[in-house]
Amino acid sequence: METTRTLDLIVAGRPVPTPCAVIGAGPDALLLPALSTISDRSEMHALAHAIGSEYRCLVPDWPGFGARPRTRLPLGPDTLHAFLDALLAAAPGPYAVGIAAGHAAGYLVAAARRHPAAFARLVLVAPTWRGPLPTAMPSRAHWFPRIRRAVEAPILGEALYRLNISPPIIGRMMRAHVYADAAHVTPALIRAKHAITRQRNGRFGTAAFVTGGLDPVGDRAAFLDLFGDGLPPTLVLRPENAPRRSGAEMDALIAHGRVASTAIPGALSPHEEFPAAVATAIGAN
Repeated sequence: METTRTLDLIVAGRPVPTPCAVIGAGPDALLLPALSTISDRSEMHALAHAIGSEYRCLVPDWPGFGARPRTRLPLGPDTLHAFLDALLAAAPGPYAVGIAAGHAAGYLVAAARRHPAAFARLVLVAPTWRGPLPTAMPSRAHWFPRIRRAVEAPILGEALYRLNISPPIIGRMMRAHVYADAAHVTPALIRAKHAITRQRNGRFGTAAFVTGGLDPVGDRAAFLDLFGDGLPPTLVLRPENAPRRSGAEMDALIAHGRVASTAIPGALSPHEEFPAAVATAIGAN
């Protein structure tokens, strides 16, 4: 069974109506989609249905992202932390499990620290903490704020954004590091992802994420410090075909010794590409 629930949240002093998919029955689970140009709550639907016989899954869109017109907010870590605080006030659970993909991982872990009774356990699927440009070009960090401002500009920004979210570019990006099997990147999937990027105010979330403006921490040490004492049991699902640099950060987290880990198929979006394998890993731990 699937329904939609809208949470009327206040974030950064502004109303942020937040649609959430509600899927399954059982103890509550919170599923947070990744933060990316092509991300929205539908990427979690197959996984939610796969675990829906065990959990009642709440799947929200992040502010600034999703397949809908987006409220314009000051997008940064403080706003996303405040969003999760508002969400947990409106839908407090408690949650048998919190599941976060990609960049959502650091925000879920930080929320679990601020709300110690909210989650019985955490599952982090292909967790990342560093945006695409800081990952690919760490020595060019001084350019990132300028790039973000250019994409946010009223006329130039929209043109730059459209140049970089064409269907061919989305397809290349997905085949390069989002999906592990290029055959899974179908024309229909590319069309659906392109539709996500074309939502009103879509370029602002993309500009923030790509340039590192939504990185929850500034370096690996700070990311590892999130995983100290006091967290609920935490499982990292490490995709076998994660890109080299992102995979190295996942391996560093696993080696840190504060989390359990399981290998799964996939690249940066295994929850979407291989939901059955991810569901099995969640259920087996």
